[in-house]
Amino acid sequence: MAADLPSRVAPLPVIAPVPVFTWTGFYVGVNAGYGWSTNDSGYYVDPTTDLIVRGGSDEGGFVGGAQVGYNYQIGNFVLGVETDIQYADIGGRDRGAFDGIAFRDSSDGNWFGTVRARAGVAFDRALIYVTGGLAYGDVARGNSFYVDADGDFIYGSSDDVNTGWTLGGGVEYAFTNNLTAKVEGLYVNLDTSNDDFGFYADRNNAEFGVVRAGLNFKFGTY
Repeated sequence: MAADLPSRVAPLPVIAPVPVFTWTGFYVGVNAGYGWSTNDSGYYVDPTTDLIVRGGSDEGGFVGGAQVGYNYQIGNFVLGVETDIQYADIGGRDRGAFDGIAFRDSSDGNWFGTVRARAGVAFDRALIYVTGGLAYGDVARGNSFYVDADGDFIYGSSDDVNTGWTLGGGVEYAFTNNLTAKVEGLYVNLDTSNDDFGFYADRNNAEFGVVRAGLNFKFGTY
């Protein structure tokens, strides 16, 4: 009869498996960094000799904005899409003179945005990725004037939203299941904007680099 008594051994505890982190999901975030532009595009063309005089300088400043995107993880590979909008205090200034005739070109940064694909490899909570796609904005805005020997000047400007492309890469790390931080670099190339004053021309080459850090909040459960 003793063999039929119930066992007094305590049941083994049930241990829930630790959830595996995934990059899949929507996210929103903010970023800030530094951008710089090389704008060596101002030139004066002498009407009698066709001699071209050029000048150039670099100028950089603060870049900051917000982003929203979506990632989908397949094994260790992560594919996604991201769009962002940025304030950009970057540009360039050119100055020059030829035979008593002076000119100046200035292009001050304003804003730009991108719509990019992302592709990377995840090492658990660390993600290394490349990114590229469409860029648009008003960064190399030309504000130029030509001053002749008598002190008279002709002023002109171009204030257009240009389109182009961007390419870059970065590293992102998930500190929690919902909070990630990234460091990213982008090269942006926008279409050229031109001013023309007969024998004075101003060509604004909207090419600039951006290095920025960002924070993202990832939606979803695990």
